[in-house]
Amino acid sequence: MRYQPKPPHVPKIIGTAVHRLREHPLARIGPGLITGVADDDPSGIATYSQAGAQFGLNMLWTMPLAFPLMAAVQSMCARIGRVTGKGLAANIKAAFPPIVLQGIVLLLLIANTFNIAADVAAMGEVAELVTGFSRHLMTVAFVLATLALQVFVPYHRYVFFLKWLTLSLLAYAAVLFTVHVPWGEVALRTVWPSFTPNAAAATMVVGVFGTTISPYLFFWQASEEVEDMRGTAPLLRDPQAASRELRRIRWDTWSGMLYSDATAYFIILATAVTLHVAGVTDIETAAQAAGALRPLAGDFAFVLFALGILGVGLIGVPVLAGSAAYAVCEAMNWKWGLERKATDARGFYGVIAVSVLAGLVIQYSPISPMKALFWSAVINGVVAVPLMVVIIVLVSRKAVMGAFTATPGILVLGWVATAVMGAAAVMMMIPG
Repeated sequence: MRYQPKPPHVPKIIGTAVHRLREHPLARIGPGLITGVADDDPSGIATYSQAGAQFGLNMLWTMPLAFPLMAAVQSMCARIGRVTGKGLAANIKAAFPPIVLQGIVLLLLIANTFNIAADVAAMGEVAELVTGFSRHLMTVAFVLATLALQVFVPYHRYVFFLKWLTLSLLAYAAVLFTVHVPWGEVALRTVWPSFTPNAAAATMVVGVFGTTISPYLFFWQASEEVEDMRGTAPLLRDPQAASRELRRIRWDTWSGMLYSDATAYFIILATAVTLHVAGVTDIETAAQAAGALRPLAGDFAFVLFALGILGVGLIGVPVLAGSAAYAVCEAMNWKWGLERKATDARGFYGVIAVSVLAGLVIQYSPISPMKALFWSAVINGVVAVPLMVVIIVLVSRKAVMGAFTATPGILVLGWVATAVMGAAAVMMMIPG
């Protein structure tokens, strides 16, 4: 009689599959995903909306180009944090003269405060459109809510909340199901744009890349890797964990940046096939983009777009304030960390509170939030290029990274990103 092999044990197969899913790096996504979503904050949405409204489908190409560049830079920051067990500011402090860190941290603090002002203003305007309540009242509510979450909720619980908020970006993909999209033309313009390379186009390209690759994300990514260690040793002291952890960082960072980049692409596309087609070519705020969608694409598209702005704002504002706090506290040797209680890290939470409340005060000052956003973009353009050079130097030094220096491919992408941002910064400074 012929031997008949026993059929595989179904519960065992299911158990093995579940175990593999739990062990897969995507099961432990965190810093990369949250950083990617924070990149699409309300001020970023305003920039992407303007790109779609003004140039139609002809700015879609910027997103496929930006993706590997932003992912390379963020993966370097994550690697620095996990390998050394210290944030970006602490590593800069140890490897460079004090003036380097002092200048970067000061400019970062100013830029982030201006950016927070623009973001909370946009959230207040959108909330007014959706609920009818006063934008100033809603702005105060959002500011107090973000502060309360950061100060009173431990990091391991707070980060769970942030991960769920990342789903808000799906609203921009959903908008595309409510409008007509010429997919053939979209595919063509993504790889072969058609526009006049004039000053207006150059300014928009500068704005898109400046929004996509921002200094505050560098500090946040490195420090979040340190937060997520939760008492485990840095890879310099525990090299046996390196293979698993560096693989996780690659999956986390590249998938998070892909999510962010794809969302920016959808925002440009959604406004291109609605606002641009209808002749609406001048968008200054994310709230204005949401409001303009209502008569063109209907209430459902408007609500989706508006809810997306509120969701990413609730991520973007804490990331902006938190990244400044990480940088300042590491520069000053203060205790820091969202896992610490407020009484254990007064300086850290003080910087967060001052940043957010200063952004709120700007709403009631003669300073326009859009002017604040402009100056934030200028400062970020000034800071990004030298900071990216510093990051590449750090991640390629064996004295800092030991055996875990960045791969040649990542370094090449980092230098290309630095060159692109350098060209953007130079063009930003050219009058007119």
